[in-house]
Amino acid sequence: MTTTELVNYKVADLSLAAEGRLLIDWAESRMPVLMALREKFEKTKPLAGQRIAGCLHVTKETAVLIRTLRAAGAEIAWSGCNPLSTNDAVAAALAEEGIQMYAWYGQDTEGFYWSIDKCIEFGPTLTLDDGADLIFRVHFQFPEVAETVFGGSEETTTGVHRLRAMAADGKLKYPVIAVNDAETKWDFDNVYGTGQSSLDGILRATSVLLAGKNFVVAGYGHCGKGCALRAKGMGANVIATEVKPTSALKATLEGVRVMTMDEAAKEGDVFITATGMKDIIVGRHFESMKDGAIVCNTGHYDCELNLEELNAMTVSRREIRDNCIEYTQKDGRRIYVLAEGRLVNLAAAEGHPSEVMDMSFANQFQAMMMLAEKAETMGQGVHVLPEELDQEIAGIKLASMGIDIDELTDEQVAYATDYSQGT
Repeated sequence: MTTTELVNYKVADLSLAAEGRLLIDWAESRMPVLMALREKFEKTKPLAGQRIAGCLHVTKETAVLIRTLRAAGAEIAWSGCNPLSTNDAVAAALAEEGIQMYAWYGQDTEGFYWSIDKCIEFGPTLTLDDGADLIFRVHFQFPEVAETVFGGSEETTTGVHRLRAMAADGKLKYPVIAVNDAETKWDFDNVYGTGQSSLDGILRATSVLLAGKNFVVAGYGHCGKGCALRAKGMGANVIATEVKPTSALKATLEGVRVMTMDEAAKEGDVFITATGMKDIIVGRHFESMKDGAIVCNTGHYDCELNLEELNAMTVSRREIRDNCIEYTQKDGRRIYVLAEGRLVNLAAAEGHPSEVMDMSFANQFQAMMMLAEKAETMGQGVHVLPEELDQEIAGIKLASMGIDIDELTDEQVAYATDYSQGT
């Protein structure tokens, strides 16, 4: 594959653009909320004058968000937020449409940060992040740029946690909206999106039968719960590992066995980490695993699996299938690691379905709108989107599905706030 590079983009192969446009067209047909927002704002262009730098997986769904932001008047520069999640055809289509696109599948570390730096050189007024790499790069490598950015948004649980820690330390220089904390993001994208797309990645990389397998989910938050739900639906025996008592209790009451990773490592056939924490599966766990164990990650960073310790124990290593590396141990046991320990749903599959990303990216769009209008008065720190925007997005989604719901009467509204009413 050749590399095509011009002043305003770098993608793998521009000749893939036609294929990419078809993928984007398909996603647009499945994302009615974003399309409604595009139709609403493409005439008034409330984002005119804004320069948005994005660092987010370059998928067909992301392309719909980018087109919508541009339709609302913004100028765009974009990089991927994971070396293995870029769809090269989509990147080519966006570059051909005039988006400053710096992304290609299989980036090395140098190329990854070069791409982010190109977006920073663009001179953004707003940043849009997934994992907060762009925000951190602005603050610590280009602090002068941080002084000229009005605000930013963050997509993920991991990124929001890191940004709140940064804000608590007094180091966050501009307001950031935690898109992840919108109900129409975390309770849909994280649960149903992660669950379906992660299992899709596992099946594409292995083609194994999940029914009857012991399926170990590390972390029973929204993402882990989604993976457990889908694995259980396919007949797997689900085991969860946790450090938070309430999450472990929820898993137990939902019919999931809970144990430590030391115990689970001996029983599991398939392992997936979804914690946002490093060193969830380490050397001693790999030593306990069965021959043929499959290990993957759906957390944002690949540090959840300690592959350095696995490599040190391994006598031979080979790629036996796409996105499936076989590690043979001294005793002959084989352990299979998917997608190099990176996001299995994006590296080995296509990421979340368009229908669920429709709501997540509608929140990203609304965050950009809110920042363009109110950033100067918001103050530094991590903020959330107003509840009414969340409900508006959910309402548009329901309407697109042909679903009607009840409304409170005036009397019911009055009753809800009348504290004088007794039993």
